Amino acid sequence: MARMVYCVKYGKELPGLDEPPWPGDLGQKVFDNVSVDAWGLWKEHAKMLMNEYRLAPWTPEAQKMINEQLEQFFFGTGAQLPPGYVPQKSK
Repeated sequence: MARMVYCVKYGKELPGLDEPPWPGDLGQKVFDNVSVDAWGLWKEHAKMLMNEYRLAPWTPEAQKMINEQLEQFFFGTGAQLPPGYVPQKSK
């Protein structure tokens, strides 16, 4: 049986992650409060951020930005889209 959490993104009880997906206290907070489905939303958002801002994930600047955006996405006012972002049209 899957581990259940009260998901902060969806506002209901859903299956949780198998392990903390991020290092440190923030990773534990995500593990305790974020569902598998909501983590999937974050992964897509993070991918968009990496592409739009052309971030190199191994740099401290990129890691700091992604960490801040992760915190906002789940526990803050919500994630902001990059200025001028236009989503791709479906084919």
